[in-house]
Amino acid sequence: MPFEPGLDMFSIMETIFPLFFIIIVGLIVFSIFRGLKEWDHNNNQPRLNVQAVVVSKRTRVSDSGPDHHSSTSYYVTFQVESGDRMEFHVRGHEYGQLAEGDVGKLEFQGTRFYSFTRSMVQN
Repeated sequence: MPFEPGLDMFSIMETIFPLFFIIIVGLIVFSIFRGLKEWDHNNNQPRLNVQAVVVSKRTRVSDSGPDHHSSTSYYVTFQVESGDRMEFHVRGHEYGQLAEGDVGKLEFQGTRFYSFTRSMVQN
């Protein structure tokens, strides 16, 4: 049987592989660009220290696959005096030290969390 031109496995792979490669590289470049854009935006924002209340806390657990490793991300939502609410990604030890209802000073810059200092309540 003579070779007939058309769609064989090798010609399909010659087309699909470069497309997958371009898509993956494009996603990596997009992620880098988005991260740099957020970093630059945060750097151009004023660093603020405002009165705030912890209104909620949440976690997000990411599973990395069959090796049964997971990663936990921690988020805290603060409400400032104007009534605006802002959610920040925080470190685990900061997350553990905060409780809903805590009142204090929130220090942040854009979407970048720096610290929350709880106010001492006097009776």
